[in-house]
Amino acid sequence: MNGLKKYFDRIRPNFQEGGKLHAFNSIYEGFESFLFVPNTTSDSGASIHDALDSKRIMSIVVIALLPALFFGMYNVGYQNAAAAGKLAETGFWSLFFYGFLAVLPNLLVSYIVGLGIEFAWAQWKGEEIQEGYLVSGIIIPLIIPVTTPLWMLAIAVAFAVIFAKEIFGGTGMNIFNVAIAARMFLFFSYPSKMTGDSVWVSTDSICGLGYQLPDGFTAATPLGQIAQGITPQSSLADMVLGFIPGSVGETSVIAIAIGAVILLWTGIASWKTMLSVFVGGIAMALIFSVTGKTPIPWYEHIVLGGFCFGAVFMATDPVTSARTETGKYIYGLLIGIMAVVVRVLNPGYPEGMMLAIFFGNMFAPLIDYCVVQSNISKRAKRSSN
Repeated sequence: MNGLKKYFDRIRPNFQEGGKLHAFNSIYEGFESFLFVPNTTSDSGASIHDALDSKRIMSIVVIALLPALFFGMYNVGYQNAAAAGKLAETGFWSLFFYGFLAVLPNLLVSYIVGLGIEFAWAQWKGEEIQEGYLVSGIIIPLIIPVTTPLWMLAIAVAFAVIFAKEIFGGTGMNIFNVAIAARMFLFFSYPSKMTGDSVWVSTDSICGLGYQLPDGFTAATPLGQIAQGITPQSSLADMVLGFIPGSVGETSVIAIAIGAVILLWTGIASWKTMLSVFVGGIAMALIFSVTGKTPIPWYEHIVLGGFCFGAVFMATDPVTSARTETGKYIYGLLIGIMAVVVRVLNPGYPEGMMLAIFFGNMFAPLIDYCVVQSNISKRAKRSSN
């Protein structure tokens, strides 16, 4: 790395003011700050120093997402082989590499389109390239069906980056989670490709791997079966391990739990928000279970769909979630409760987690405002006494 650092130092004058490549200074700074911790200091005023900058934080979140990504790739191959009735004769690596080849185009499109817009926007405004899309770029392919057409994904990513992030001022200023915005755009613009029984299992053979399934093959998710009034056939073990149809990164509770441990251990995610989402979801699921409004046990609401993934990786987004300590509890409870309410009371939308987080983002500023005003009123009351 020392040699690479010396190379970057040597070419830096070309990208500074007066250099022949100064117009691309934001691109140079983006690559340099991604590879190395910046060594610049503030010229004046007080600064709070931390061992991690925002790019390191984003990198840790990406690492925390890798278990869900890798298992999701394996599960894509697993579902294809299971649908073809060839699971017993297909090896682990064949299943994994099939899923890898199926998911890789989605990852490439997500990053190429998203980072391309980030680079172009930074060049246009003459600013540094922002790092927020490092996380969004990997989350978006994880929360959509593997069969999503690439052109749809490209449009959704462009919409989310421009209208949910850049027009608000970029990383740290956006109101809505970028990945949620992309998922919502896809759901409401192309619902037939985001829901139903025909979008969850890859049906094509890829580079000699996997199996070609018959045209019109269908496989519903457990939540989709519940919405149709059908009791899911998957066992609880399969639901927890993740051997069920679903979005790429949302099926394995264990893989998501590994990511949660990483985020909590490093202090990047708020345990208050994460815990509150689960408490709210469990409480609402118990109410519906006791009243007979849902045909499945309360715990299956927690392990199915995008509940765990949303609670760990998306509800805890420090930019779009509540920031006051009390507000984090309220924000998390709101999301958990709303996710289960939408699932149970709206059979046309069996997965309620993404919609719940979207509305949670919307109310987060109001929650923080009310918490702050309440504290101000209490202090004013104490001082008057």
